[in-house]
Amino acid sequence: MTDEDRGWKHSDDPHIALTAKGMRAMAHPVRMQLVGLLRRHGPSTATRLAAQLGINSGATSYHLRQLAAAGFVEEDRERGNARERWWRSAHPLTVWTGDDMADEEFDTAVGFLRSVLAVHALTAQRTLDAFETMPREWRRVTDLSDLILQLTPAEAERLAGELSEVVGRYRRIDADGPVPEGTEQVSVIVHVLPDPSTSTEGETA
Repeated sequence: MTDEDRGWKHSDDPHIALTAKGMRAMAHPVRMQLVGLLRRHGPSTATRLAAQLGINSGATSYHLRQLAAAGFVEEDRERGNARERWWRSAHPLTVWTGDDMADEEFDTAVGFLRSVLAVHALTAQRTLDAFETMPREWRRVTDLSDLILQLTPAEAERLAGELSEVVGRYRRIDADGPVPEGTEQVSVIVHVLPDPSTSTEGETA
């Protein structure tokens, strides 16, 4: 089975670029959360993952099998045994470049992006739920900014690239490595959202 058949493909970037098949496999908030947990915290079992997500282990096992079939997760056979299967993320980061996929697989792309948005909302909600008991220094840096810019499509693309470069300068999570002293996991969520209410595309004079 080739990488393309499994739902993802390699590019010059060491990360994994989504194909349409990969988007279909990931177009579910639970599956995105499972992959995220395995990437952040390392290998785990369906039972443990289910407890973290507040769902039953049967549903978790089903989603893990679907993710495995698409190449996003794999069994950790060094940890598993006859009674318990361990799973791990198959790669550190998923990248969707967009390109022409939204035109060619519109429904698939929209379903995938809706799941991304749902997971982003859950991430923000978890932070706010814990805000009261959060150490003061972390409360102080929690930021939910909303800025409106007047851009061309080319400028918006350049902005997204520059933001990605800035984030890339900082330390990524290594679930298998030691945790540097004084650090905590921080979610950085970037949305570049054209405003449909102000779009002039297709308007006539």
